[in-house]
Amino acid sequence: MPRVLILSSYVAASRVGGGAQALCLARLGIEPILVPTVIFGRHPGHGAPGGAAVEAEVFDAVLGGVEAQEDFARLDGVITGHFSSAEQVAIAAEAVARVKAASPAARIVVDPIMGDAGRGLYVRAPVAEALAAELVPEAHILAPNAWELARLSGQAVSDPASAVAAARTMGRAVLVSSVLAEGRIGAVYAAEGEAWFASHAPSASAPKGTGDLLTAVFTAALALGRAPAEALELAVGAAAEAVADALDYDELPLTALPTVLAPSPRVALVRL
Repeated sequence: MPRVLILSSYVAASRVGGGAQALCLARLGIEPILVPTVIFGRHPGHGAPGGAAVEAEVFDAVLGGVEAQEDFARLDGVITGHFSSAEQVAIAAEAVARVKAASPAARIVVDPIMGDAGRGLYVRAPVAEALAAELVPEAHILAPNAWELARLSGQAVSDPASAVAAARTMGRAVLVSSVLAEGRIGAVYAAEGEAWFASHAPSASAPKGTGDLLTAVFTAALALGRAPAEALELAVGAAAEAVADALDYDELPLTALPTVLAPSPRVALVRL
């Protein structure tokens, strides 16, 4: 059974962050190991979240326990997401380096969560700087949104072509979400020798956590042996179907998380 380490947030009442990704991976038959960076009651977008960031020393100690259990040597992948401090980022980067030594085939997927269009930077500047300097270089696959890719690359990202151009400057495969094209929204995957765009018609509104779902399903598909283009189509499809199946537009219900990998008729996949 594939096993994936998740370094990100745990939010009890919201299907977002690492908690949602762990649920998603488990439903797809992948064993998740979640080491939380924050423990919140709800998404901060709803108001005071309750809970707190995990102290850097505690975060490091939990990772040490996972490593002592010899799970670093059994990993098929790592997903990194939300961090609350630069110290956490540094600890994560060091842990990822140890994972690479223990499990050379493990795929490192870094979602450099730092901001979004319309909001700008929503983590503290030292966190964003640490992500760019310490964790992005460890990634096999970088998974930013369009705004984050523009910030990291220094190039504007406004459509699939510009997303590919910006991705090419990063020196690694990139999965970039929130890419717009001709009235559709989707994600671009760009790697050496290939680039793809999977898109669907936008919804008037969407629950929080669809980006986390996209990254989780993409990582799961790769861990289960799917090719990147197929993984992209499946991940964008899972996000599109989750939006359509959501009970409301505040939270992504557990029932909207996929249990099998299947293409969605809502999604069009094109090679760029």
